[in-house]
Amino acid sequence: MQFPLVHISWALADNAARPACDAFFQDVFGAETVFEMLVTPETEHYGFDREERLMMIGDAMIIPIAPAGGGAQEGSPLGDMLRRSAAPMRWIGLALKTTDLKAADDWFASRGFKRHYDRGMEEHYFLVPRGQVMGMRLEIVKQDMPNEPRIRPDWSPARWRDAHPLGIEGLQAVGISAPSLAEARELFAGKLEWPEIAARGEGDAHLAAFAMGDTVLEALEGAEGSPVADHARDVKGIYHLVFKVKDAASAASYLRGKGLTLIGDVSARFAIAPGEAQGRLIWFTETTPGGYPEVGSKLGEVAGG
Repeated sequence: MQFPLVHISWALADNAARPACDAFFQDVFGAETVFEMLVTPETEHYGFDREERLMMIGDAMIIPIAPAGGGAQEGSPLGDMLRRSAAPMRWIGLALKTTDLKAADDWFASRGFKRHYDRGMEEHYFLVPRGQVMGMRLEIVKQDMPNEPRIRPDWSPARWRDAHPLGIEGLQAVGISAPSLAEARELFAGKLEWPEIAARGEGDAHLAAFAMGDTVLEALEGAEGSPVADHARDVKGIYHLVFKVKDAASAASYLRGKGLTLIGDVSARFAIAPGEAQGRLIWFTETTPGGYPEVGSKLGEVAGG
């Protein structure tokens, strides 16, 4: 069963930090806001416990989330989760799209996954807690996100490729740190039935790539003492994102012009130093590894849930 990617989310411990985080993506990536949830006097009666901005970067939706309203108080389930999850190199997880929530629930149940339903949201989504997916929470959603642009027949991510200096063509992969590739294969190719499409060395790690809906999940097993191995032991979950760009040298020149420090190899794969990228590792490459599909969201093909 294939589930197109809806969004990638991570947590901020303090809502005061969210504007700077959002501004980073708007300034550096040309992120486009499609919706912002705010706690205001007009929305207070809804009981919101967070604030968040839904931002598009090419065909990918990124959502930094911070506790607010009732979530700012200790003891709030959502607020406490966000505070626990807010740390450098830590992400919440992925949301994946389904048009039939009951069938998706049955599919995950048949593979031994426990599902969690937030009260009142039983018809809209369920969660597969992060402890079952190597520290990456999965949210299986039926409803479309507010103002979802990718379901519109006239929507195109081409402006990020053609008009923005980064030249982003699309999201190529999401990386996750794994205790071992054997465990990753058992989980992703086995239980989740995401076909393995590539395997290679990547820096100080071994990598196995799996076809996950309309993007790629890269599982990395790091050498002992490496950042990847430390992440798999201490942080867990999503380790990086990879964006495909039209011209790597031009993208690197633009980022350096912003005063950002780059790591990696521009001719292969390079990133903004995580300390200058909101504590997350985001790679860029102009190459498509063997076996990988061309980038491009398929969300519009399963719209209207």
